[in-house]
Amino acid sequence: MYIDPNTGGMLFQVLAAAFVAVSGVVLVFGSKIRQSIASLRRRMRKDKDEDSE
Repeated sequence: MYIDPNTGGMLFQVLAAAFVAVSGVVLVFGSKIRQSIASLRRRMRKDKDEDSE
């Protein structure tokens, strides 16, 4: 499969920008994301404990 060098460069720039954007969101909202995941895990653990009783 042949990719034109100009297309490859443009694709790389788009992917690099997307990676930077996702990294920025994770960096800025990292604590909120961790809190949400911890809350979800606690809720799942509580539901599992109630089902086993």
